[in-house]
Amino acid sequence: MKKIFGILVLIIVVVVGAVLLLWKGDKPVSDIQAVATDYKNISYVIEGQSVMLVNGLSEKEVAPGSASKIVTRYFGNEVRHDLDGDGREDVAFLLTQETGGSGTFYYLVAALNKETGYVGSQALLLGDRIAPQTTEVGEGKGIVVNYADRAPGESFAVRPSIGKSLRVLLDPNTLRFGEAGQI
Repeated sequence: MKKIFGILVLIIVVVVGAVLLLWKGDKPVSDIQAVATDYKNISYVIEGQSVMLVNGLSEKEVAPGSASKIVTRYFGNEVRHDLDGDGREDVAFLLTQETGGSGTFYYLVAALNKETGYVGSQALLLGDRIAPQTTEVGEGKGIVVNYADRAPGESFAVRPSIGKSLRVLLDPNTLRFGEAGQI
């Protein structure tokens, strides 16, 4: 009798644990709390999709069973700055994403340093096949991203040669960057 009771308790614990894990996995990205102490090992949202980096890299099949992959990777151009005004140093940096075509898309993301670990932001698209230069601390809580791009209408075969600087601010409530303007 004791043996059967022990087995039933074990089964209940396993089932409850599995339900809790599945329930947490179904939560929207905005509700997931940070658990990682490394910003290269958390989720960011790119074009509405959650992308989980592991050691700065994510590879997902374009479709189940597909040989084509969406590859997202840490590019760099890090800047450390308190982006949300909580007194802790946050990190902003660039990610690249290759979706199986010929383009390489560049995004700006932030990892907010919270008491429980880092929380990833929504990604801001900078452009396709641009030439990143520097990312710097701007005025107040702002970030300035400097890169080279092409003239409007120029082919992607043309090397980026027009310097651009984009000033952005992160909304700590929505985790979205807002453009404060081109410089």
